[in-house]
Order: sequence, then structure tokens, then C-alpha cells
Amino acid sequence: MPDNHLFEYAIIRVVPRVEREEFLNVGVIIYCKSQQFLQTIFTLDESRLIALFPDVDINEVQLHLKAFEQISIGNPGAGPIAILDIASRFRWLTAKRSTVLQTSAVHPGLCKNANDTLEQLHKQLVLSGSKV
Repeated sequence: MPDNHLFEYAIIRVVPRVEREEFLNVGVIIYCKSQQFLQTIFTLDESRLIALFPDVDINEVQLHLKAFEQISIGNPGAGPIAILDIASRFRWLTAKRSTVLQTSAVHPGLCKNANDTLEQLHKQLVLSGSKV
């Protein structure tokens, strides 16, 4: 199985009311050390989010998602976390937190191509329940 690479991923969730622990899956982050790959993909279905959580601040959610994305790709303009090494950025982004944007537990897997796996996970875990 030399073509298979170990990867880790987490689901990105919007949790508008942290105390209720209700959430909507909006994206996926994947890290593959051997491919030096760390990337985030998200789809924010605004109408669905508002239908489930009428008081959510869509602009705030979009800003957090964009920051998450910029940190994952290592954009130096995204702040000090973005300039950390790739593994440290993944660990920071997937750390437990009590905010509007959270991640699931980290899950491992094997893949041949991390980008293809990211797109597949996004389709299965985010888009499957959406009308996108």
C-alpha cells in the first residue's frame, strides 16, 4: 500500500448558539503530512442556516470561515497562527473551542490524493444534506 497516505480531517461546523450544541456542517479541513497538504473547503448555505438559526450573523460566519481558510493555506496576512508550520496550523484550527465556528473530532484515514479526498468528504459530509 505504498500509494496510500495517512491523512486527518475534521468537519467544520457553524454553532450559532453554543449552549444548545446545535450545529450545521459547512466544511471540511484535511491534513496530510506526507503530501504537505492542509486545506479547507466550505459551502455556506445561507438560506438553510437562517432557516435553522434565524438570529445568526451571516457576515460574522463568513468572516470566520474565510479566516479559517487563510490560516489553513498559510497566508501570512492572516496573522501569527498562519505562519506556523503546517501541522501546528492544523492542530490549532481543530482544537476544541466554544465559538460560533467549531470542528468535529479529528478522524484519520488513508488516501492516494489529499485534494480528491477533501472534495469527496465535502460532498459526503456537507453537500449531501444541502440543496447546493
